[in-house]
Amino acid sequence: MTIESSTLVDWNIFARARTELGAGFIRILGYFREDGVKSVDALERAAQNHNAAAMVIPAHTLKGESLQFGAEPLAALAESIELAARYCVETRDAPTGLIEHIVKLRPLFDQTLALLEQEANPLVERRSGGFGRRAGLNGYGHE
Repeated sequence: MTIESSTLVDWNIFARARTELGAGFIRILGYFREDGVKSVDALERAAQNHNAAAMVIPAHTLKGESLQFGAEPLAALAESIELAARYCVETRDAPTGLIEHIVKLRPLFDQTLALLEQEANPLVERRSGGFGRRAGLNGYGHE
């Protein structure tokens, strides 16, 4: 699955989450990393074991946390896995059709997380010029 990195994150949602979460933003992003790794691992194990029921909660968790940071393609993939796994549970079918989706999950998660963490790095210049100095002004507001 090749997704252009510019479409992996809705940066407006990311900026809103950063503002709303304030000082807790970096901590919550760390939880996203930890929970995401656990969810992807759990989904891969469930696929190997052909266990649709074991896919539902990690896919649901990954979907919700991804949406919080604007990682919409990752959330959409997790949601498709969640819905298909629920259907397999209801119909008592093996989740063999989900394997191709789960194989795409780790690279997408890793790429998305790298972008989120790069943008969250305090040393990285921000995308918008919303705050800070305007061009041509020194630190005292004079040219």
